[in-house]
Amino acid sequence: MILVTGGAGFIGSHVVDNLVDAGHEVRVLDSLLPAAHAVRPEYVNAQAEFVEADVGDLGAIATALQGVDAVCHQAAMVGLGLNMLDVADYVRHNDLATAVLLKHLAANRFRGRLVLASSMVVYGEGAYVCAEHGRVAPPPRDPASLAAARFTPRCPECDGQLSPIAVEEYSPLDPRNVYAATKVHQEHLCFAFSRETRVPVTALRYHNVYGPRMPRDTPYAGVAAIFASALAAGAPPRVFEDGQQLRDFVHVRDVARANAIALTCADPQVGAFNVASGRPRTVGEMADALADAAGQDAPRPLVTGEFRLGDVRHVFASAQRAQRELGFTATEDFHQGMAEFSRSPLRAV
Repeated sequence: MILVTGGAGFIGSHVVDNLVDAGHEVRVLDSLLPAAHAVRPEYVNAQAEFVEADVGDLGAIATALQGVDAVCHQAAMVGLGLNMLDVADYVRHNDLATAVLLKHLAANRFRGRLVLASSMVVYGEGAYVCAEHGRVAPPPRDPASLAAARFTPRCPECDGQLSPIAVEEYSPLDPRNVYAATKVHQEHLCFAFSRETRVPVTALRYHNVYGPRMPRDTPYAGVAAIFASALAAGAPPRVFEDGQQLRDFVHVRDVARANAIALTCADPQVGAFNVASGRPRTVGEMADALADAAGQDAPRPLVTGEFRLGDVRHVFASAQRAQRELGFTATEDFHQGMAEFSRSPLRAV
């Protein structure tokens, strides 16, 4: 039996479908948090056992873990977490709930494997090199520079131009908003649990995930959903900064497959893995792909120059470790995936 926390969510539900299709017994634990769900979604796989409860509920998690030999921990409160009034909710849903899960796994001498949904946000700004000083860590972006449309960080040593490179799993962790801080803490808790119990833990650091069942107009909506929602309303997608921000867009089916591999491969793979396509694209390129898929009469993206302090300039992934050690390679075509996504109804709360 595999337990999938957050199995009614965007990514979790695809993980459940993948596992069920492969013949696994699956139990879903999901609190149906009002910020993400008004009701239980119709797409939740009927062949999976469903338990409506919070991971942080002591009694519920103890019951949900009965007979389980692998745990896929997807449940989390997501979003930038820019409002400090939300900090306690992020910590409670992400870190405290994870601690409760780990406590019960340890108390019941769990000897299976644990797969954690982590995120690219743990890296903060991506990786950069300076022609003179080599690899450097840029400081947080300055509001005055952003307001002057100087979007790319500069070298902290010489103020020279920096070139972005792919982040690898050994890249320093540098969370730059509340949500990112909680994802780093989740990883630290899970790896500490692994060291103490010898339970293998795999942390999958998702990059920009898109695809069917993505939520609309909620804190859980990613940039792809925001752009698709605008196009559906006949409005141009509003692209922040200059649209040249580099990201790695990975289809949700690829992400679900990465989880299934980590949960079921013959030898558990311990540590953190980027889950990404391995091919960076700009945010503007993604907006153009969605507009192209929407038809020739669709409004074209509007580059606004606006910015958010919680955003980073460039962050994209090396996918080599996941390919080499986990046996995962993303296979979904970007343009076909965006075309499919443009036709898929966005999930309303």
